[in-house]
Amino acid sequence: MPKHGKKYEEAAKLIEANKLYETEEAIELAKKTASAKFDETIEVAIKLGVDPKHADQQVRGAVVLPHGTGKTKTVLVFAKGEKAKEAEAAGADFVGAEDIVAKIQGGWTEFDVAVATPDMMGTVGRLGKVLGPKGLMPNPKVGTVTLDVARAISEIKAGKIEYRTDKAGNIHAPIGKISFDNEKIIENFQALVDILNKVKPAAAKGQYMRSVTISTTMGPGVKVNPLKVSGKK
Repeated sequence: MPKHGKKYEEAAKLIEANKLYETEEAIELAKKTASAKFDETIEVAIKLGVDPKHADQQVRGAVVLPHGTGKTKTVLVFAKGEKAKEAEAAGADFVGAEDIVAKIQGGWTEFDVAVATPDMMGTVGRLGKVLGPKGLMPNPKVGTVTLDVARAISEIKAGKIEYRTDKAGNIHAPIGKISFDNEKIIENFQALVDILNKVKPAAAKGQYMRSVTISTTMGPGVKVNPLKVSGKK
């Protein structure tokens, strides 16, 4: 078992180990456990009742959080001609084609999200081994392969996040900062929960949301009642 520091241990004492909290209470408690000197991110981990080994049970997509994540994302757009001009006008941080591909092949990855027009994917595909493991590969499932580059950039800058089940069926996502008002964090959390419920795979059996845990970057997890989150009493 990993050994935690004194601040973590003190914070953990505020949480009842086996209690399932209401969302509002969990967020308030998570904020109280934050002890770092920076504005910690509030994160949620949701274990879904799916088996990601099966293609029809994979859960992946994107959602625009109504109040953003508190972090401004750096956006790279792979595009040419008029679409490149559109991307620049929409506020993309980097725009390019083969030149950017060569730069990335040389080791540069100073961006948070990559967007590409469909005609560029043949070229961008050469970067699969570099961008894939970093989660930076443009993908039509999350809206980052599109002709509407202006909209994609706008949504990302406004607080769009991607979600994807890991091998164990867990979703991890940021839902704000501890400096956010509780209401804003709750609304961000609800936006994520609503989309996860909406995209529930038909092949998923039994309880869909198995566990929900809210925590800060450096703090302990606070368990939320998954039945309340999924809309079941």
